[in-house]
Amino acid sequence: MKTVGLIGGMSWESTVTYYQVINRRVREKMGGLHSARCIVYSLDFAEIAHLQKSGNWDEAASMLCEAAACLRRAGADAIVICTNTMHKVAETVEQESAIPLLHIADATAERIQRSAYQRVGLLGTRYTMEEKFYRDRLREKFDLKVLIPDVADRNTINSIIYDELCNGILDEASLRTFVRIVQQLENDGAQCVILGCTEIGLLLKSSTVSLPLFDTATIHAEAAADWAMAVGED
Repeated sequence: MKTVGLIGGMSWESTVTYYQVINRRVREKMGGLHSARCIVYSLDFAEIAHLQKSGNWDEAASMLCEAAACLRRAGADAIVICTNTMHKVAETVEQESAIPLLHIADATAERIQRSAYQRVGLLGTRYTMEEKFYRDRLREKFDLKVLIPDVADRNTINSIIYDELCNGILDEASLRTFVRIVQQLENDGAQCVILGCTEIGLLLKSSTVSLPLFDTATIHAEAAADWAMAVGED
């Protein structure tokens, strides 16, 4: 089994999910007392969020590159960025780390393709929903049609993520907002919805909406565990 390096803390609320899912996946597949070989480098999210808001992505990329380098020196065989938004700098991180980076959008899109969906709704931070780094990857690499909420709802989702979910706040009114937005995406033709922020799945569950939900945190973590176990079998 190979060692996975997790760049977490963005926010730590969802990094907990990664650690749990990866280890549960390994135990499920390998049995007994087996657990994952993984190393966690947890960043101070306040620093990253400030750089995001100010548009200083180069400095944010440098921080993630430093984290990746530390993980590589500690023995990581691959890098996992435990957040969707910071995949904006994933290519730079992979190049600088000189080890594979397991991309969150790829793991999610592959799962969607196995379910034969083509029109997907995307929820996440404003950066993830509005910028090209995520949507274009889904479209160009996996031929998915990507639908996003309108401007007002995008702003609302962004506020819920940063002001509530990243602070561990699970609010019933915010859940109702997400349910309404998912319903609108369904009305617009979405066949499923990507929870393109690793915290959304802490609040929004499949039982509360009619569309299938693809929780990127869980999918990405399972893919990382499967990669580590599969590579180790070669």
